[in-house]
Amino acid sequence: MRQDYDQFAARDTEVVAVGPESAKKFQEYWEKEDLPFIGLPDPDHDVLKLYGQEVNIFKLGRLPAQVVIDKEGIARYVHYGKNMSDIPANEKLLALIDEFTEKQA
Repeated sequence: MRQDYDQFAARDTEVVAVGPESAKKFQEYWEKEDLPFIGLPDPDHDVLKLYGQEVNIFKLGRLPAQVVIDKEGIARYVHYGKNMSDIPANEKLLALIDEFTEKQA
């Protein structure tokens, strides 16, 4: 997401990464990596439960999930990955955002 963040921002789209770490650990990581998007700590798994993200202890925790939510709060696209390499390419997410934007215009 970092390498294409400017393309998301150009589409008036905000990237939010949600993870299981504490707020302190999240802040330390975000500052160390100088990430341009929002990091949301979710140590109690509240967001995970809200969007149905799966936890698999045999795969070291949360499985990846990508959700595209429009400005009205409607989830327009959801992808639940089977492992950490099962993540849609940024190009696919950008194309979906373009498609949703065209339909709303």
